[in-house]
Amino acid sequence: MHPTIDVVLPCLDEAAALPAVLTGLPPGYRAIVVDNGSTDRSPEVAAEYGARVVHEPRRGYGAAVHTGLLATDAELVCVLDADGSFDPAELPRLVAAVLDGRAELAVGRRRPVSAHVWPWHARAGNALVAALLRRRGVPVYDISPMRVARRVALLRLGVTDRAFGYPLELLLRAAEAGWRIHELNVAYAPRAAGTRSKVSGSVRGTLRATRDFAGVLRAGVGGAR
Repeated sequence: MHPTIDVVLPCLDEAAALPAVLTGLPPGYRAIVVDNGSTDRSPEVAAEYGARVVHEPRRGYGAAVHTGLLATDAELVCVLDADGSFDPAELPRLVAAVLDGRAELAVGRRRPVSAHVWPWHARAGNALVAALLRRRGVPVYDISPMRVARRVALLRLGVTDRAFGYPLELLLRAAEAGWRIHELNVAYAPRAAGTRSKVSGSVRGTLRATRDFAGVLRAGVGGAR
């Protein structure tokens, strides 16, 4: 019997990207679009393409992801950016790593399809934080927004960050809990035209995310927000 699989897609003004992302999901993968205060037609577009839409008025990547986790009853949950930069067809490889027992958490390691996809400031900040994680015994080279795990186990980790620090705290808590973390290469493409990154789209966004990451690292797992 195949497990139920939901895909949580945090969404803020991604109307231009959603059609391709939602139609690209593998058969049987159910979409939950968590609208985080969009000013475009993201909720309407998501519903038109068959996604379940839930709303999280509190701004923040972690807030949107957590609301998506609470909204689903699936056995397995994938988290994927809604901006079109990832190919949803790659999700089954991550799912397989969890289902066949290789990992409790499967994450995608971004491999840019061209030199201009990942701005230098975002790539440098990511590499620095990943290096700090490896020094703490977390075997990753990317703080990836693409990942798969079992829903109940994810909720039991008790991740509390509701901003950009969420994926970092998740990795720290998973490692502390003894989870096997398996990183797989995934293609990282340009965002859909008409959308803009809240993190890598500007130096300011990258600095804001780095600030959130630093706060999680300073606090440690036990004191994470």
